[in-house]
Amino acid sequence: MLPVARGLPLRSPSHGLTSVSGMDRDLPAARDLVAGLAEQAGRLQLERRDTLRVGAPKAHVNDVVSDVDLASERLIVTAILAAWADDAVQAEEGNGRAGTSGWTWVVDPLDGTRNYISRTGPWSVCIALYHEERARMAVVHEPVAGETFSAIDGGGAFLNGARLPAPAGTSLDRALVGVSFQPNPKTKERAARVIRDLLPVTGDIRRLPAALNLVYQAAGRLDGGVALDTFLWDIAAGALIAREAGVILGGHGAEFTTELTVGAAPALWDTLAERVRASA
Repeated sequence: MLPVARGLPLRSPSHGLTSVSGMDRDLPAARDLVAGLAEQAGRLQLERRDTLRVGAPKAHVNDVVSDVDLASERLIVTAILAAWADDAVQAEEGNGRAGTSGWTWVVDPLDGTRNYISRTGPWSVCIALYHEERARMAVVHEPVAGETFSAIDGGGAFLNGARLPAPAGTSLDRALVGVSFQPNPKTKERAARVIRDLLPVTGDIRRLPAALNLVYQAAGRLDGGVALDTFLWDIAAGALIAREAGVILGGHGAEFTTELTVGAAPALWDTLAERVRASA
């Protein structure tokens, strides 16, 4: 079972590997199916935005959930298990289950719920597929823009079917850097230190949900990014897409973790990582 606790390392994908013992999944077909599911969930979210109902906060006052989050997750998980009944599922809103196949689906049906509810920013639907502890396929769909980012381990990253080129990056003083963090009091204190250190020396920063932070790096819209105290479903899909596009990812060590994920184009990586590690 994959870890959901914060601070655990996430194994890097092995690029270029075409077959592994025990792996017999048709990954392109799986990607196409779940891309369709993500887009279907995105349409549901757009259609029901005016009638959504917000439930009680979960872990803290800023940890909100709506009936649309729950309906989106049911839609995705029901269809996945209809196709792969023996797979495990880790899903943010509680529709998880153990499996026997060695494959695990990691689902965030609506990453950026606060943006969605308040109409103040973007959100996305995120689905990743792991074999054991390695990410093998990922989809991130942004409903308003109609953008679907995807990747297969070793096969590159794509936006609406077109391959994404490697991000060029820039110097730190020109860089646009994404920042993502859980809005609980302790993490906000960490984020404040990071932002206070980065803002004077970067071109500018943007706060975004974690998955979009990562895929925007993949698309070259952000030069780098930082995510603090996430859960696996927040970053699993975006991380594979970013890495397949050529973004370098790490944490306090060589591997990124749910406690700290730093991403950047190669030209910016060393400088940004050094700054963030010193304050995070």
